[in-house]
Amino acid sequence: LDQGDTRADESALRALFLPPYKAAVSAGAHIIMVSYSSLNGTKMHGQRYFLTDVLKNELGFKGFLISDWGGIDQVSPDYYSAVVTSINAGVDMNMVPQRYARFIDTLRLAVGKGEVTMPRIDDAVRRILTVKFKMGLFEHPFPDPATLELIGSKAHRALAREAVQRSLVLLKNEGKTLPLSKDAPLILVAGRGADDIGIMCGGWTITWQGKEGSIEPGTTILGGIRQMVSSGTRVMYDPEGNFLISSDKSTKADFGIAVVGEKPYAEGVGDEWELSLSQVDSLAIQRVRARSKKTVVVVLSGRPLVVTNHLRSIDALVAAWLPGTEGEGVADVLFGDVAFTGRLPYTWPRWSSQLTNGLNNLPTDGCEAPLFHFGFGLNADSPSPHIPDCNEK
Repeated sequence: LDQGDTRADESALRALFLPPYKAAVSAGAHIIMVSYSSLNGTKMHGQRYFLTDVLKNELGFKGFLISDWGGIDQVSPDYYSAVVTSINAGVDMNMVPQRYARFIDTLRLAVGKGEVTMPRIDDAVRRILTVKFKMGLFEHPFPDPATLELIGSKAHRALAREAVQRSLVLLKNEGKTLPLSKDAPLILVAGRGADDIGIMCGGWTITWQGKEGSIEPGTTILGGIRQMVSSGTRVMYDPEGNFLISSDKSTKADFGIAVVGEKPYAEGVGDEWELSLSQVDSLAIQRVRARSKKTVVVVLSGRPLVVTNHLRSIDALVAAWLPGTEGEGVADVLFGDVAFTGRLPYTWPRWSSQLTNGLNNLPTDGCEAPLFHFGFGLNADSPSPHIPDCNEK
């Protein structure tokens, strides 16, 4: 859930959440945004211990901390108190979406009253200016118009395609279904996401929440598949999976690919307690399975979705996340031009109910264990994991 309240002791926080910050600081991160979230009931924008004592002093972060969009306002219903608390906590730059003059006047008042000291102001200004000098913003304050033509260039799209290839995670591959044969006589493709750039991109694309449709130039997954197969292969596409292969209903395609997942969303609007596939997606999988000898499910999502009740009846499962505009990258890996190398960046739940209590203290096996653990990922030659026969929850 967006803007949640984490309840944990410091040892757990240090074990689970501090390592990425250590790595980022060591790698030279210049700017870190403070989260809207709370820790043990206190907004992070007001957490001096973690922002200043831990991040700046202990980890040696020399850059500056920027608030989230209006994040300071959430610290207290009293705006003056919110400004004083957050600036003293370590926020160096305030992102003020509206009424910036009110913030400036309030901070000046706090400095005049001595509730925010000049050394704290000097520290914030020094951090901000240092980063700007390092980035060359005083020598080159504006973008070079000549670089505009690089956006969407072949080189950039090639890099994006490589990112797609390397991010795919193979979760199941029964009977070495993958890689697919480029010479298969017939391949069925179903699912709205197979031919929709907007779904492939997700939120924060063109608009805040993103949207379905051809919002960006690029190649869909369906387009990538059609480019990949041989001239003798027939590719049939139907979003709902209602295929009429021939008058003989027993005729089956060599392979069926169901591309399922989430519609575009961003932050709080996308909050969900239930992460199961939609009925439309579930039906698409069932229809593809009924008309194909081998069934591959490709999941498009910004988070794990609960696919447990489909897993035993399909042959291969791929987490493709949000591949953006380069659907060829998905096809490259499905057909074996590029090997699967991706690993799960977080634990994948078996049931939505596991989300309520967290995924870090679950058993390692059995029906109460996660479906796939952090770091899991097969290659095309790996045996598929044993899937226990668990009842639906």
